[in-house]
Amino acid sequence: MESVNQLQRKLAEYTASLYNEKILDEQFIQLQQLQDENNPDFVVEVVSLFFEDSERLLNELAKALNQTNVDFKKLDANVHQLKGSSSSIGAQTVQRVCIAFRNYCDERNVEGCLQCLQQVKNEYTLVKNKLETLFKLEKQFVDAGGSFPVV
Repeated sequence: MESVNQLQRKLAEYTASLYNEKILDEQFIQLQQLQDENNPDFVVEVVSLFFEDSERLLNELAKALNQTNVDFKKLDANVHQLKGSSSSIGAQTVQRVCIAFRNYCDERNVEGCLQCLQQVKNEYTLVKNKLETLFKLEKQFVDAGGSFPVV
């Protein structure tokens, strides 16, 4: 079993990689700062809501793009919502793809929208996997006797 110090180092390195790879931005740090001993699962809860909402929105986007006559206004509204929620948790890779996606909506470019949908799905899956790994590392650290904040 890894020591608290080893887990702390592993957690710090993994967290740093999320910022270095530009998967997350400073908004995620601000989210973490809202967590305290009265609400120790705050970040996990907020991110879980993001996951649920994103899955719903991605399904809505896929359905909208499968229509014969694409409702670009509705499509854009869903992309805007996904962009906002990804921004609120600091998932900047998802947010960046949503910006391009909205441009294709404005142009009424179905092919561009389909490409962006695939790209946003890929980025979302990456962010989800990375955050789930982060939460597992945090749990291992706490279970081993570590405590937050880790500097």
